[in-house]
Amino acid sequence: MPPGIGAVDLMIGFPHRDRRAVDDYLRKGAKDKETKEDMTFLAEYMFKDVPGDFDENEDPIEATFAEMDRHGIDIGLFGLTKQTLEARDRYPGRVLLSLEVDPNDVMGAVRGIRRAKDEQDLAAVTFFPAGCLPQVPVDDPKAYAVYATCVELDIPVVVNAGIAGPRFPSACQHVEHFDQVCFDFPELRIVMRHGAEPWEELAVKLMLKWPGLYYMTSAFAPKYYPKAIVDYANTRGADKVMYAGYFPMGLSLERIFRELPDVPFRDHVWPRFLRENAMQVFKVDDRVKAQAR
Repeated sequence: MPPGIGAVDLMIGFPHRDRRAVDDYLRKGAKDKETKEDMTFLAEYMFKDVPGDFDENEDPIEATFAEMDRHGIDIGLFGLTKQTLEARDRYPGRVLLSLEVDPNDVMGAVRGIRRAKDEQDLAAVTFFPAGCLPQVPVDDPKAYAVYATCVELDIPVVVNAGIAGPRFPSACQHVEHFDQVCFDFPELRIVMRHGAEPWEELAVKLMLKWPGLYYMTSAFAPKYYPKAIVDYANTRGADKVMYAGYFPMGLSLERIFRELPDVPFRDHVWPRFLRENAMQVFKVDDRVKAQAR
């Protein structure tokens, strides 16, 4: 892995003083006792060394940017909150904003996207099909309003693909659903997040087929990146696979960047994977210039 690339991390956040409260909205959809009462992080059974509670004496923004600087991360995609707006003011040009939506509230989601784009130069919309109440399949008509809005505003949408980490049914996130969405929205830039397993080979087939379909490595430690995805990036998919971490949700940046050099990407893939693809798909240069003004 060559140094000095200046990575773009497509899934990063700030440490929370109350980790359990972060997932409280998802607990409403669970049925098992462990999820509802015992788990702090709803997919913690899958992860080792999950970053712990944050020291109340530290500034979460400064702590996160110190970690980013230590590991060579230039820019991060953060969920839109008051805290991330403060971070953008402190670190102009380094914060991109995403908005999580629930398509069950069709017009609320559409209006929220439009408002965030107008007021905050929103960089992306995100959507967790299995985490919605009720669940919203990737190709559900309610989600189509979100996709159409993203096309109109020229911003990408990031959608969970594959088996959900929390103990929810996952059929709504089957990778096959993306085939219909890409057919109906040829102008849409849609990024699969959280692995696409166990359908990662199908994800590769669909990325070969559809120009606007991409993949990011969120929620996977590098040692567990699916082989089909690594092989695809090394061959015909060098422009389709992008780095995303999972700090502080489930992985530390220290672990991610300790394991990354062992991923067998070819030399030409690294700058595209860590930076260039994200810069293009999320039109980062335009947003950085706008912030500088």
